[in-house]
Amino acid sequence: MTDRIREFLKTRREDGPCVVVDLDVVRANYAAFSRALPDTRVFYAVKANPDAAVLKALADMGSCFDTASVVEIELALAAGASAERISFGNTIKKERDIERAYKMGVRLFAVDCYEEVEKIARVAPRAKVFCRILCDGAGAEWPLSRKFGCEPEMAVDVLEHAHRLGLQAYGVSFHVGSQQKNVNAWDQALSSAAGIFAECAERGISLSMVNLGGGFPTKYLQDVPSAKAYGEAIFDALRKHFGNAIPETIMEPGRGMVGNAGMIETEVVLISRKAEGEAVRWVYLDIGKFGGLAETMDEAIRYPLRTPRDGDDTAPCVLAGPTCDSADVLYEKTPVDLPVSLSIGDKILIEACGAYTTTYSAVAFNGFPPLKSYVI
Repeated sequence: MTDRIREFLKTRREDGPCVVVDLDVVRANYAAFSRALPDTRVFYAVKANPDAAVLKALADMGSCFDTASVVEIELALAAGASAERISFGNTIKKERDIERAYKMGVRLFAVDCYEEVEKIARVAPRAKVFCRILCDGAGAEWPLSRKFGCEPEMAVDVLEHAHRLGLQAYGVSFHVGSQQKNVNAWDQALSSAAGIFAECAERGISLSMVNLGGGFPTKYLQDVPSAKAYGEAIFDALRKHFGNAIPETIMEPGRGMVGNAGMIETEVVLISRKAEGEAVRWVYLDIGKFGGLAETMDEAIRYPLRTPRDGDDTAPCVLAGPTCDSADVLYEKTPVDLPVSLSIGDKILIEACGAYTTTYSAVAFNGFPPLKSYVI
C-alpha cells in the first residue's frame, strides 16, 4: 500500500467496497517499461483498467494504446492519444466496428484468420495488419486459451492473403500468457515470428513489426522479475532469432502497468462454520467474483490480504463473496490463513488490484452496484 492510498482510505466514508489506484505507481511502471526496452513502443492494454485518469496520465507520458473495442478507442482518443498511437488489437471485430475505427484514423489491426483479413480489406483499405499466432503460455498464472491466434504455419498464408487484398502485411503478434513469471517465455514465440518473417520474405512480402504482447506480471504473493530482467531476456531472444535485422517492436503491458498501483478495501459481512466443531471458517466479504475479483476463478490469481488484526493467531478460512451464486467462492481448494480474532465489520485490504477488477465488475448482479473506483 502506498502512503497516498493509506491517507485516502482514512478519509473515505462511503459504504461498500472500492478500489483505489495511485497514479504515481502507474507512471513509475511506464517509465520502467520504457527503460527496459527503449526501442520498443508501449501500447497499454486499455482493458486492464480504462479509467480516464489512468489513460490520460499514460497518454501524457507518450504511451500508445492497445484497444479491444470502439469504446476503448474512443477512450484513448479522449485521453489525448492520436489515432496513430492506437491499435485495434482484438482479433474478433464486427465489420462495422472496423469501419468506424478506420474513419476515426486507426490504421493498425490484429487478425488471426482469412475471414478477418477480408473484413478489414472491405472497409479499411491499405490498413496495416499483424497476425497473431498461438502460444502455449507455459509458466503463466493466467494462461490464455486457443481462442486467439492461429498456428505459425497458417500465419504466413494469412499475411499473404492480406497482402494480395491490398493491405499492408505488417507483422506478427503473440501473447505468452498473463502473469508470466518466466522471463524466457518469449524465446520460442520469437523463434516462430522469425520463421514467419523469413517465409514471408521468400514470397516477396517484407514484414516490419513484432508485437511482443503482454504477460508482464505484477507482484501478488510472490516476488516477480523486474521489467529490466524481462527487457534483457527479450532483447537477447530478438538478437538470437533476428540477428542484426531486429524488427520494430511493440509491447502491450496491462497487468504489469496498473496491477500493483491499486488496492481494494472490502468489509467482512459474515463469519460462519458449516458444522459444529468444524475448524475451517467461512469468511464472506462484500466483494466477490462478480464484484471485480473474477481472476480468482480456479484460484489462479491469489491476492495478498491485509487485516486490522494482522499479528494475531491465524487459522485457515474459505473466502467467499456476498452474492447468492454458488460460484462466488474465491479461495476454497487452498484456504487462506486469517486471524482468529477477525470480526464481522472488519475492513480487509486486498493488494495489487489495479488491473482487471473494475472491468470485471458486474453492473447489477443481485442488485449490487459496480465496484467504485478512485484514482489519486
